Amino acid sequence: MAKKKKSGGVIALLVIILIAVIGGFGYYFYGIIQNDIGGKNQPQTQYTLEITKSDYEYEIGKKLYNNKIIISDALWTNWMSKHYPDFKYINGEYNLSADMSYEEIAQKLQNPDVSHEGVKVAIPEGYNVMEIAKTLEENGVCNAQDFLEICKSTDGFDYDFLSTVPDSGLIAYKLEGFLFPATYDLAKNTEPREVADEMLKAFADRMTDDMTQSCKKNDMTIFELITLASVVQEEALGQNSAKNIASVFVNRLNKGAKLQSDVTYFYARDLRDKQGFSQEVYDAYYTYRCKGLPAGPITNSGMDIIDAVVNHPDTDYLYFYSDLQQEFHFAKDYDEFMALQKKYPWK
Repeated sequence: MAKKKKSGGVIALLVIILIAVIGGFGYYFYGIIQNDIGGKNQPQTQYTLEITKSDYEYEIGKKLYNNKIIISDALWTNWMSKHYPDFKYINGEYNLSADMSYEEIAQKLQNPDVSHEGVKVAIPEGYNVMEIAKTLEENGVCNAQDFLEICKSTDGFDYDFLSTVPDSGLIAYKLEGFLFPATYDLAKNTEPREVADEMLKAFADRMTDDMTQSCKKNDMTIFELITLASVVQEEALGQNSAKNIASVFVNRLNKGAKLQSDVTYFYARDLRDKQGFSQEVYDAYYTYRCKGLPAGPITNSGMDIIDAVVNHPDTDYLYFYSDLQQEFHFAKDYDEFMALQKKYPWK
């Protein structure tokens, strides 16, 4: 009986010890959880969380856990579901620390250090790279000068049409002409290279067999076609006039004559006077001074103008102008050109 009694006492003692151990561990883990939620006794681990439009709620918890800001992504998700069931995550970059409480993290995630809020940015047909850069900066997408720097080179962009851009120091912005005009869904504080790539991709998506066939027919490269289209874009008031204007310029090119397009002056002037390019670059774009096409595109054309250039009619026209009513007139020689100006004054 004594032995039995003694055995029962040992078991009871072990049970008590086990309960105490379990309770101790439970209390210990409870303390760890509460410290993590409260940001107490935590290391000062730093991490910049980036939230993009493609992230889901559970992925954000994973990022916080993997970078040692929280001890459990499941704990974070459950805490957020209980305290902020309708929480909306905002795209951006957030500087976080492991010693922040969950409440502090939640509040921080409503105030990004660098916002990547989505914005719609409209780039109209006929905007040149300088106007695009200004528009991007005004919408908080990226710095205008940083974007312009990216557009000076084709390096790092993988598009076949860019291989037709000559390796010439006279070309101010080598991406000019290929930054397709459209309305873009962009994010604030985006890297300029990403923005340029999205615009180049939009151009690539619109490349047609007609464009490549037109280049073969007229012994031109895609770069030269887009350069020609950019001048037509600035001269024309619509697709109908664009076709005949394109025919004038093609005829002049075939004769080895200067284009003598007034619109190239304004672009060349802005390159020199506003962007600091040399007089040599100015001369290479101003078609009263250079022979043939300007050194590169002077704007970014819409598909209607590109199509008009590709499908221009065969004419004998060598001259054109628009009168005071903005009606275009075309002439085969200089005498006819002067006679039209007397009949339909332009100034």
